[in-house]
Amino acid sequence: MPPTTHPAITRRGLFGLGAAATAATTLGSAAGPARAGMPDGLAPPGDPAAELLRQWREAPGSHPLLPDVSAAGYRLGQRPPRPPVITKVTDFGARPDGTDCTMAFNAAVRHAGEHGGGVVLVPPGTWTLSAPVWMHWSGVVLSGAGRDATVLHFTRTLDDGYRPNRQSNGNSRWSWTGGQIWFVSPERRARSEAEDYAGTEGWLLGDVLAEVGSASRGQRTLVVSGTGQLTPGNMVVLECQNPPDASLLRHLAGDVPGTRDYDWPRGAPQLVTGSGGQYVQYATLQWPVRVEAVLGDRVVRLAQPFKYDLRPGWPARLRAIGPTVRDAGVEDLTIRNELVPQTAHNRHPGSNGVCFQAVHDCWARNVRVDNCDLGFGLTTAKSVTITGVTVGGRAAHHSFACRMQSNDNLVEDFEIERFTVPVASGAIHHGLNLEGLSAGNVYRGGRMAEGTFDTHRALPFENVRTDISVENNGRVGGSAASGPLFGARMAHWNVRITNDRSYAITIADVAPRSATVGVQGVQDTSSGLTRDFAGDLESLLAEHGSAPSVVDLYLAQRGRF
Repeated sequence: MPPTTHPAITRRGLFGLGAAATAATTLGSAAGPARAGMPDGLAPPGDPAAELLRQWREAPGSHPLLPDVSAAGYRLGQRPPRPPVITKVTDFGARPDGTDCTMAFNAAVRHAGEHGGGVVLVPPGTWTLSAPVWMHWSGVVLSGAGRDATVLHFTRTLDDGYRPNRQSNGNSRWSWTGGQIWFVSPERRARSEAEDYAGTEGWLLGDVLAEVGSASRGQRTLVVSGTGQLTPGNMVVLECQNPPDASLLRHLAGDVPGTRDYDWPRGAPQLVTGSGGQYVQYATLQWPVRVEAVLGDRVVRLAQPFKYDLRPGWPARLRAIGPTVRDAGVEDLTIRNELVPQTAHNRHPGSNGVCFQAVHDCWARNVRVDNCDLGFGLTTAKSVTITGVTVGGRAAHHSFACRMQSNDNLVEDFEIERFTVPVASGAIHHGLNLEGLSAGNVYRGGRMAEGTFDTHRALPFENVRTDISVENNGRVGGSAASGPLFGARMAHWNVRITNDRSYAITIADVAPRSATVGVQGVQDTSSGLTRDFAGDLESLLAEHGSAPSVVDLYLAQRGRF
């Protein structure tokens, strides 16, 4: 269904309260925004972006089109710290002369972890490594002298330097997860190895701490069965079960009419039944969140508002997060993989960069990754900040991947350079990936000479890509058996396209209750993607062809505009 032009934003239409909400309501264009007056006492919509933001501020956690991403990143958006230096890799025998330094690096990281954390300093030079550096300990930071000064040269892929990780069809899981610098608890790593990585990429959850009552999206307080095991400041996991009628998944897709007709069992059997397959864990929705306060025997307040309703038919509980790593980082260095030819799609051996797996409140800062299959990976990660980073060299598969119920992460001030070796025949470069019930994530302030806004199915929802320039030449991926491309409240905001290709960036025709605002450099408003849901998507296309006055949605929600 093509976008329908409406003369104004109305409170009723914008908030989806009646027939005014259309499959794609268009507000403003390169020729100028609509100027008709607004009912309900609202200001004229001469600035749709500002009006959207104003309405979001009235109810930030429950706006029907815009997600609340104001808490994305390390410690709800704080700047990562700079801990004191505790040791140097040279103290453990590392030398920048071609000697294999793998054992020395891992011994230095272990020493820091076992002594309470701190910075492991890597002096200037090119350091040779043949296997991953395992960041198994909280509070440990691997820090170079600057990415032009400190280079970690990895001579072997994960296949060769760690272990192969192939599915039965021959695809390599290192195509989308795993890193040469890998943040993961030792327990999570051991479990994955024991089960040969078959469906074991999520949290290792602990005990049930409390059963949870009903609540509405946007609330922060929960009525629970008891607060005796809940402590202010602790991270817990809110776990919610999707019933056989897929009503929770329909809710995450905005409850638009087409969600009732979508064939959930056929389109995504693993999501509904939990019966095998790559996405078996999505039968359970898991959102890590910090307990802010305990208010008596039956009520807790969380540090963030809910992203979805909690209803009687969707059993919910709070659980211990289990073994994890927190407050750890990597910064001021380059990861340079040995230059090997790019393989066919999904057969990549793991020339990877940094991976954050089942960890929270960690970071990568001022890091460059060259010649990679996966540059920066978020796999079941929470509240990670990746800032001032670059992917370059030979063509990548995923420059950035955000998957497996990763939540509230921030990737900012990033660059994907023009590849020195282009994408090989039979291979694909995706770009900025979101998939697998991941929510609350932000890509902002980026420059992309390669890639696209890749959405890899399995219903990512409430994510933002904003203030980005892109040569839009990548492709969207994801198995057709993995459910819909988009859940509700996906926002693409202030995007500058340099090659007149709207593909996967103007998404009002495919993404339910989404907002495409201020996409420039294209006239076409179609996504080029196949719709999952028929009928009215209640989505918004605003200021198409024009730069919005609100430059960066994330910073605006943080109060910096």
